[in-house]
Amino acid sequence: MAAVRALDQLLESRQVWRGQPRAAVPEVAAHPTGHPALDSRLPGGGWPPSALSEVLLGAPGQGELALVWPTLARLSQLQQTVVLVAPPHLPHAPGWAGAGLALGQLQVVHANPRDALWAAEQCLRSAACAAVLCWPQQADDRALRRLQVAAETGQCLGFAFRDSRQARNPSPAPLRLQLDAGQVRVLKCRGGMAPAQPLPLALAH
Repeated sequence: MAAVRALDQLLESRQVWRGQPRAAVPEVAAHPTGHPALDSRLPGGGWPPSALSEVLLGAPGQGELALVWPTLARLSQLQQTVVLVAPPHLPHAPGWAGAGLALGQLQVVHANPRDALWAAEQCLRSAACAAVLCWPQQADDRALRRLQVAAETGQCLGFAFRDSRQARNPSPAPLRLQLDAGQVRVLKCRGGMAPAQPLPLALAH
């Protein structure tokens, strides 16, 4: 039997290849939502970066735009592109401008429901957008996972607005919020426990 040799002796004799140490991957900070009470409940203090956040609501017009406007305004004022893919209603330009959005950085993609998921995925993956908003009508777990992977690849904020009835179904989105009667309930948040109680927020419709 060959003699047992100490590991440090093998390394010194260069008979064992020593790989390069892995560089530390810098942690990307969360994006503040602009709602301090909500930020205090979320791991990292805001929207998870390079990820899909899912917002569930009973019907469009529950304050979901006011929920994301502060973040979108900050990004657009930094000359970063914000894309809306197949929104249920055309954006009201004065309302968006009043919320602080730089309208020159806002792009709207018109698509039928079949093509909207594909368009959202391409925008998320492109690395040309800071945030992409979509309203998927029929999206299963596989489709949502593709959006999540695309957001990671493109280092983009993704927002998917869906029917609140989808709350009973699993989702790969790192963050899931539900809007209901002026309250925000955190259903799921990566990196922490979801708060048990809903959070009242004053959101303009």
